[in-house]
Amino acid sequence: MKKYTRVFVIVIDSLGIGAMPDAADYGDAETDTLGHIDERMDSFEIPNLARLGMANLHPLAHAAAAERPLGRYARLYEASVGKDTMTGHWEMMGLYITKPFKTFTDAGFPPELIEELEKRTGHRIVGNKAASGTAILDELGEHEIATGDMIVYTSADSVLQICGNEETFGLQELYRCCEIARELTMKDEWKVGRVIARPYVGRKKGKFKRTSNRHDYALKPYGRTALDALKASGLDVISVGKIRDIFDGEGITEACKSKSSVHGMEQTIEIADKDFHGMCFVNLVDFDALWGHRRDPVGYGQELERFDVKLGELLPKLKEDDLLIITADHGNDPTHTGTDHTRETVPFLAYSPSMNGGGALPDQHTFAVIGATIAENFGVAMPEGCIGEPILGILE
Repeated sequence: MKKYTRVFVIVIDSLGIGAMPDAADYGDAETDTLGHIDERMDSFEIPNLARLGMANLHPLAHAAAAERPLGRYARLYEASVGKDTMTGHWEMMGLYITKPFKTFTDAGFPPELIEELEKRTGHRIVGNKAASGTAILDELGEHEIATGDMIVYTSADSVLQICGNEETFGLQELYRCCEIARELTMKDEWKVGRVIARPYVGRKKGKFKRTSNRHDYALKPYGRTALDALKASGLDVISVGKIRDIFDGEGITEACKSKSSVHGMEQTIEIADKDFHGMCFVNLVDFDALWGHRRDPVGYGQELERFDVKLGELLPKLKEDDLLIITADHGNDPTHTGTDHTRETVPFLAYSPSMNGGGALPDQHTFAVIGATIAENFGVAMPEGCIGEPILGILE
């Protein structure tokens, strides 16, 4: 059985490929993030994804299936309950989530939480609704600067987000308030997956700009994952993008923050030039945050085209003993109603220069095959209680 020295796992955040069998229970019947993007594009240039087998896995109007695909490909079904970023990533690394994270999209956070947060932080709270981060700054940024009030908002995700102007509110004060919010939202009835500090600069509507000093205060995974097992065995676990935040640093040996999805791919390409032994785990969040939630199928498609260009730069850097896995954590169909994630299957594309050709793999009924396969590759036992069976033997 082939053993790989380096494994790159790239998560195209929210790139679903069709509704799960239970999607109707989530209000997501007939969703299809990739398919509906393809339908809305006048042209759709993703030659490298197509070479790996994406158009074989999911027929597309604007990209032909490869006659001889380079990669092995399969459709992954989510075993856990929910359609959250953390749920999807945690399942990839072996955790089975039976209770979805709390969301407060429809009515904002309950008065009891807001009152306690105001009392503990010393700031009056404004906002308290689901909103785009840029839109709520245009609405309330000048007010926050003038009054010292604190902007709190949420989204379709399980998050509580707090905005703070770096010059007037102060970065350390913002972090302090977020730490208090994280403590308060550990209660079951208020438990969100992440509290996010959203610092910004600027003084006028239309001129506000969020900075790279964002900080996520995530829940720790409910148990040990494949990442913990790899790290405990002395292997490298390099995170790119928000992977470190999703796992609250657990099992990570080195973390790289990204400014955008393109930047995340540039960082991954740089990492491919380095010698390491273990895993590089990448999350590319712009697909979800900038295009899926904002229901912009053309913007999403163009982001995929930019990703494909960078994928074309990464592929030649892969060595014979490297393995690349491209997947997603949930769907976010930009043609669907509302702004929430969508309950979808996700792609699994696997490629190594040493593979004996590509082709279809059987559908897999949990994302956890990813962590289990990586652990088996490195001869590492998965932690007790983890789900997922390895498929390393059928990747060759």
